[in-house]
Amino acid sequence: QVQLVESGGGLVQPGGSLRLSCATSGFIFRTRSMGWYRQAPGKQRELVAYILSGGTTNYADSIKGRFTISRDDAKKTVYLQMNSLNPEDTAVYYCNAVSGTLLPLYAWGQGTLVTVSS
Repeated sequence: QVQLVESGGGLVQPGGSLRLSCATSGFIFRTRSMGWYRQAPGKQRELVAYILSGGTTNYADSIKGRFTISRDDAKKTVYLQMNSLNPEDTAVYYCNAVSGTLLPLYAWGQGTLVTVSS
């Protein structure tokens, strides 16, 4: 079955960086667009970045210029490099495959918590 395992979260000071990873299995990774979502306390989950199977990327305005999504098809893993973090980035971060209409395709993993605080 499909598994999505996020890792790399933690506590970081404002201005700091983190790199999130999402290891996947159970589907043909190289053919899927992949996305990173986040859910802040009291808010709905939102798609913040996605990468097409060919490598084209797209970002939400809130993270544009600070975060970079990438993928390693051989490792079936998608990454999110997060720089210049601020407290508004505090959230649980999830990955998922993304449909052509930007809907998540599979059941969610456990996510990884990112807390930005001094």
